[in-house]
Amino acid sequence: MSLLEFVAGSISGALGLAVGHPLDTVKVRLQAQTAYKGIYHCVAQTYSNEGVHGLFKGMAFPVLTTGITNSVVFGCYNNALNYLTHSQRHDPGKPHSAAHVFMAGCFSGAMQVFVTAPIDLVKVRLQGQTNTSLYRGPSHCVAVILKENGVRGLYRGGMALALRDVPCYGLYFLPYEVTCKALTESGKQPGTFAILLAGGVAGVVTWACATPMDVVKARLQMSGAGGRVYTGVLHCIRISLREEGVRFFFRGLLLNSVRAFPVNAITFLTYESLMRTFKLALVG
Repeated sequence: MSLLEFVAGSISGALGLAVGHPLDTVKVRLQAQTAYKGIYHCVAQTYSNEGVHGLFKGMAFPVLTTGITNSVVFGCYNNALNYLTHSQRHDPGKPHSAAHVFMAGCFSGAMQVFVTAPIDLVKVRLQGQTNTSLYRGPSHCVAVILKENGVRGLYRGGMALALRDVPCYGLYFLPYEVTCKALTESGKQPGTFAILLAGGVAGVVTWACATPMDVVKARLQMSGAGGRVYTGVLHCIRISLREEGVRFFFRGLLLNSVRAFPVNAITFLTYESLMRTFKLALVG
């Protein structure tokens, strides 16, 4: 992965996170806690008890580390796609096949889990704090987790994260490529509108499919930190189904979908624009 991909990934990821983080905080609280009656109640309670700051809890750590995550995602996707197309003598003039795009996306999703799991755990733990102050910040949160559970503790919920991200990153890039192709004339690069719409569609499709396992992931990550204690993915699913029914799988679905469109539209547009700018600068 080149330095340019790292820089583009850092900036695009940070912008996307900044846009979507308040809704992400509400989503995490709705998924991990049952004290809220709905979106409005959660927002009102958060604002009343913690002010606007409460909606931005846990944002600093993922923003600072998003460059690593995004460079892994985009870098692994591009490298895997190049490998798949070259290994099967793909005609450079033809669009990539859906199978290649899906497999490359799944590969990028699997690789980023190793980097994302600890970062996402800390984010969720900080977002889940309401009136308590168990963690004073990202560094303190990491220190507490390491002290109580060791390095393994940083990967709590990692299996649920993998079950969510491996297939969903395959879906993430597929609708993006398909939508871009549909909105772009043959032989030309996608325009701003095509990238924005394709990125938004990709985000909505992906999160619609990811939400059930996202709920399980959030509950496992909050387990032992103010949330109910679960021993694993199946235990969490079994207990949640028994107490809340099938609807528990869809907690935060509306928020995920609403948040996904602008976040991913901005992320893809920023990444594509920066990469084009870098390439032109290198050529010039």
